[in-house]
Amino acid sequence: MGSVTIRKGAPSEPQATSLLHASHALMTRLFPSEANHFLSVEALAAPHISFFVAQMDEELVGCVALASYPGYGEIKSMFVSPSRRKQGIADALLSAVIAQARDANLPCIRLETGTGLEAAHRLYERHGFHDCDAFGSYLPDAPLSRYMELAI
Repeated sequence: MGSVTIRKGAPSEPQATSLLHASHALMTRLFPSEANHFLSVEALAAPHISFFVAQMDEELVGCVALASYPGYGEIKSMFVSPSRRKQGIADALLSAVIAQARDANLPCIRLETGTGLEAAHRLYERHGFHDCDAFGSYLPDAPLSRYMELAI
């Protein structure tokens, strides 16, 4: 196993697009359409979004985005290739997003994740995230959503 490098990337990079499509397919299998809140590849290229990739040798093995809004940042599209999980890649990606949020002077980072995604919940909790109320356009009574926040 090679070492992991986290760098800013573009969702339009072919390997990044493949990761995003795999993530979208997984979420579509796990949750009904009304419970899926992922952004399209094109939407992830918006100016207010920082997109990061995890690279091992020449292969992109994970990605995550940080959308900046007034008063907070939101994590979007956190995904690690299934064959590369349990190698610290998600921790490295999340650390990069937290550092980006600090550099941007965001007071907090929020996220919406699906219920039942226990590995993701443990990852966020390890980094200090805790449950919070719905935010932005998310519905407070969404039974398949879990909302989390980290003060920066």
